[in-house]
Amino acid sequence: MRDVCTECHVVHYQNPKVVAGCVPEWDGRILLCRRAIEPRRGFWTLPAGFMENDETTVQAAVRETLEEASAAIEIDALYALFSLPHINQVYVMFRGHLREPAFGPGDESLEVVLFEEAGIPWDDLAFPVVRETLRLYFADRSRGAFGMYTGDLMRDTGIAAGFRVRFLADGS
Repeated sequence: MRDVCTECHVVHYQNPKVVAGCVPEWDGRILLCRRAIEPRRGFWTLPAGFMENDETTVQAAVRETLEEASAAIEIDALYALFSLPHINQVYVMFRGHLREPAFGPGDESLEVVLFEEAGIPWDDLAFPVVRETLRLYFADRSRGAFGMYTGDLMRDTGIAAGFRVRFLADGS
């Protein structure tokens, strides 16, 4: 069902929002931001946010990392695409690396920290999609090959079990 103007018959589309983000790495550590805004203020996340009109997904991921973490990055590859139909969002996550170890909180972050894998605040991650992206990332990194993933996060299946992830490539 779509809203259609009864006078001019123009369809008013309501489409999902695209969120673009990055797993930024420096010297084996991952850059995370502690959110300064709702939802999930005070929790940790990867730099990510809504795409703007007239930008690409790569441009959006680079911009969001600069806005949230004051960090300049290079995108290495597309990493994961997750659909969250219950909130009408699609996440496009990239692998990337910092150009230099310079970063700090932006307007939407309380703090920004480079974490070793063992120090990731798993219980304080803001969103299930961030948790799943990091879980896949560290598993791939430990095996020495990065894949490309797609999956769905469904509200009715619970947070931990909500992802149905399909492996698309072996990263070679």
